[in-house]
Amino acid sequence: MAVGGTGREVDAAAPVRDLRNVRARGEERDGPTPLTEDEERRARTVLFHGPGNAVADRGWARFPAYPPEERRRLVDAAARFRAHGGRQVLVAPEDRCALRLVLEGAETPPLP
Repeated sequence: MAVGGTGREVDAAAPVRDLRNVRARGEERDGPTPLTEDEERRARTVLFHGPGNAVADRGWARFPAYPPEERRRLVDAAARFRAHGGRQVLVAPEDRCALRLVLEGAETPPLP
């Protein structure tokens, strides 16, 4: 054990926390903290490939989208599916927490 700057013993083998990318959330904000440009790009990539593969495989996908930002990203992903595959993907709300993506002309199970 080593003694840290506070005078307490510190375990030298303990993992060091990387706090370089931590952002404080402002007290005045009611909504979610906005994503960085890289985080937004990764989120859109995941939403393109996750539901996109399910839509390509079975013609539809149900995907949770709680905050409005997630719903917006899914609608944007549906537009990218059309640009990528040439077929339109329709977006419909299933309930307050999920969206259904449907390949145009595909058969889908009834809404719950």
